[in-house]
Amino acid sequence: MRVFITGGTGLVGSHLIKKLRDRGDQVVVLTRRPDVAKPTFGDGVTIVDGDPMVAGAWQDAVADCDAVVNLAGEGLFNQRWSDDFKALFRSSRVRSTENIVAALGKKTALDASGSSRRVLVNGSAIGYYGPHGDEELTEASLAGNDFLASVCMDWERAAEPAMKHGVRVVYLRTGIVLEANGGALAKMLTPFKFFVGGPIAGGAQYMSWIHIEDEVGLLLFALDHAEITGPLNATAPNPMTNYDFSKALGSVLGRPSFMPTPGFMLRLAMGEVADILTTGQRVLPKKATAAGYEFQFPELGAALVHLLIK
Repeated sequence: MRVFITGGTGLVGSHLIKKLRDRGDQVVVLTRRPDVAKPTFGDGVTIVDGDPMVAGAWQDAVADCDAVVNLAGEGLFNQRWSDDFKALFRSSRVRSTENIVAALGKKTALDASGSSRRVLVNGSAIGYYGPHGDEELTEASLAGNDFLASVCMDWERAAEPAMKHGVRVVYLRTGIVLEANGGALAKMLTPFKFFVGGPIAGGAQYMSWIHIEDEVGLLLFALDHAEITGPLNATAPNPMTNYDFSKALGSVLGRPSFMPTPGFMLRLAMGEVADILTTGQRVLPKKATAAGYEFQFPELGAALVHLLIK
């Protein structure tokens, strides 16, 4: 399989590229920083110079690929939210997806039976569902009505027209990806290392997490299984409350977890983006488990031990 990837230099993308290469797939990476990407990935990866938000010659490379994994987008916690940043956050996802779909429309690879073999696995997030209490959410649950939910809806709608080109489309609704050297977990470790870790805003809100190995595993599963279409929740089957998550993290690190962080303090420090940490969703990967995906790390304790105990 020849796979075209946007967001390949990010946390998830870099892990995915390694797994694709290990199993013998050809990888094409779109990047705005080819000078950084080339030494990072080596000679086995084709580097294409371009910005996914801007239509250009890079789109021709999509036509030669069997699959696209679109992970492009401005980081959620890159800076304090302002109207300008929120507009960039939305457009970085929607415009990139629109340009990918336009590129897919230029050529459709057909198998021997005349049906399309191509697939687009497009990034999305569990923010689609909006803030919730302890009710269980699946791929069939309705969208929320906050900012993140509206971004996810626009993001997924931008990918939908690819189906008109005979492309199978999967929306990967990702939760909190756990990886020791980056992402959310790396930020969570700091207060625990200084013995001031603990629950946030009371800790009752659910955290729908996933180990990086299962995040990449579900990406590969979506690429390989033709029956997977539409939304696919990328979360472990056992979401935890923030209180229980903090307790488990403190236990693995050998640190206390009794220093709470009030929600109002986070909002003062971080602004609107703090709402993501003080609210939550209890999301289940119903479609993945029904299709036969077996999680490597379904339980939080084992996931944290694997990531943090060397």
